[in-house]
Amino acid sequence: MGLLDVLGVAAVVLDADGRIVFWSPQADELFGYTAAEALGRYAAQVLVHERHLDLVVRLFAEVISSGDSWAGAFPIRHKDGSTRLVEFRNMRLTDGMGDVYALGIAADHATVQRVETDLALSDRLVSQSPIGLALMDTDLRYVLVNPALERINGIPAAQHVGRRVRDTLPFLDIDRIERALREVLETGTPLLDQEAVGTLPGDPGTEHAWSVSFYRLEGAQGRVLGVAISVVDVTERHRASREADRARRRLALIADASAKVGTTLEVRRTADELAEVTVPELADITTVDVLDSVLSLRRLGTADSGPELFRALAVKAAYPTEALRAPDRTGDLAMYGADRIVTRCVHTARPVLVPRAGPEDLARIARNAEAAELLARAGVHSYLAVPLIARGEVLGTLGLIRARNPLPFDEDDVVLASELASRAAVSIDNARWYQSVRNSAVTLQRSLLPGSPPPPAGLEIASRYRPAYASSEVGGDWYDVIQLADDKTALVVGDVMGSGIDAAATMGRLRTATCAFADLDLEPSQVLHHLDRITTGLEHYIATCLYAVHDPRAATCRIANAGHLPPALVPADGPARLVAVPSGAPLGVGGVPFETVTVPFSPGDLLVLYTDGLVETRHDAIDERMDALVALLDGAQDRPLEETCDLLLDSLRQADDLDDVALLIARSLP
Repeated sequence: MGLLDVLGVAAVVLDADGRIVFWSPQADELFGYTAAEALGRYAAQVLVHERHLDLVVRLFAEVISSGDSWAGAFPIRHKDGSTRLVEFRNMRLTDGMGDVYALGIAADHATVQRVETDLALSDRLVSQSPIGLALMDTDLRYVLVNPALERINGIPAAQHVGRRVRDTLPFLDIDRIERALREVLETGTPLLDQEAVGTLPGDPGTEHAWSVSFYRLEGAQGRVLGVAISVVDVTERHRASREADRARRRLALIADASAKVGTTLEVRRTADELAEVTVPELADITTVDVLDSVLSLRRLGTADSGPELFRALAVKAAYPTEALRAPDRTGDLAMYGADRIVTRCVHTARPVLVPRAGPEDLARIARNAEAAELLARAGVHSYLAVPLIARGEVLGTLGLIRARNPLPFDEDDVVLASELASRAAVSIDNARWYQSVRNSAVTLQRSLLPGSPPPPAGLEIASRYRPAYASSEVGGDWYDVIQLADDKTALVVGDVMGSGIDAAATMGRLRTATCAFADLDLEPSQVLHHLDRITTGLEHYIATCLYAVHDPRAATCRIANAGHLPPALVPADGPARLVAVPSGAPLGVGGVPFETVTVPFSPGDLLVLYTDGLVETRHDAIDERMDALVALLDGAQDRPLEETCDLLLDSLRQADDLDDVALLIARSLP
């Protein structure tokens, strides 16, 4: 609907005598008279109250005589007798013959006031609104832009009008915005609260965000006028949302690190876990380097000058990149001077932040000039080194590199990386001390196991010791081959219950005692009896043991058992089987007698002694496992003993085994 239709503007023409000579259809509604009733009559008689007659005549005469226009509100008499205030615009007209007329344009005063108020209000709303408003025509060109949008866009209104969004705001996602405008123009469905992010010409270094809504404007009979746009600056809300999201991601990263870092007491694995949780959330490339003196437990304190020797423990990247060739390879040792960033980090025990890394910075980050060139080509632009500190000691550094991630490291990243490094450093410290103790236990245990003695008379021997796969503790399993008088040989396997250096030490004491009692040429049951008395005196320790004496002249083996699994016998001419030996009680129980059993052991026969780590698992019945052992030994007469050892270990051992294994196989020779 047009503005004239809203106002209901009526047109009335009077001749020089004041008679009505033209009456528009709108005048019918405004004054109540039809054209037939009004035409030819004096206007003053039809429309004016008697009390206003003189004033009207005078005003009419001024318009006709002087040609001056007159405008204002005047009370008229409606056909129904009521008085109505009408807004008039009067002017003189002259036709081609010189005749003079008076034209009156009239509209209801209340309607005019309402429209004026609406227009004024609309103008104030548009001009004073803090929300950016724009009107675009059907060609998607600006028709109107309010001051708020001028400020938001940083462009005067005059530079908007007649131009498209693409011409005025090329720094935004123009394709997406234009698609949205066309969709609204075509469908009439509004698009509300669409977020747009970008920078402004007057503030290119700061990211801004706006909430943009599009809706179609329609006129009379649904005629499409264009698209209206409202824009609200939501930069602060956007920043707060991003910060909240960033905080959530950081908390999630810390929680992830708490669950994934330090799952084992192994230094390199812990370093790997730390590197894995930091990419790609925090860095594109991560390195973990530890002071070599720390790993060897030689470091007495942190110096404040001079070079440092580092060992690379982990290198991880979020994506394939040539920059992976820049850091030291895992396991490598590298000496770095005091001017290098990694050395400065351990000397000061403080993070070193390089928000924007230039060529000089890359030279102090990379191991050499070639590596610095690799980092530059990969687009590395920001670097952060954080010390690994545990219990007041600097262990090494966590190095973080950004290349594909466009954001430089900031102080928030320093706080997060320091938290991750602090948690991981404790795990690394625990692991290095534990590994030191474990190495001592392993060294002790291996030193207590027999070496390679001369071949005993009438026997071929093969043996193995394997630590547990799924445990970092050493155990107390052992085996021994002891040469006795008259060409006899004692074959021993045992298992001290428990693990660690104490179990290894107890194993050594029992092995020494076994050798001493074996020299006395005692019956196997008597040897176990003496060992039982010794073990009873060792507080909190119990052991199992199988003691066998091979007599090549008698072609027999005399066997006694102290709570151990039975040995397996593979006759030269028959199937493998378990030897029925009374199990007895473990050493250390005390007061339980042991029994010696004599078993034929002819040339070509095999005797297999082992500890429970070979057959026991957490998931399978022991009977099933013993049957599997016997099945594997069928045909062992024709295989080398070393091959049989490997077959048993490879077939029966599992990745989650928590116990170590001692295995001893003897073949009787002619």
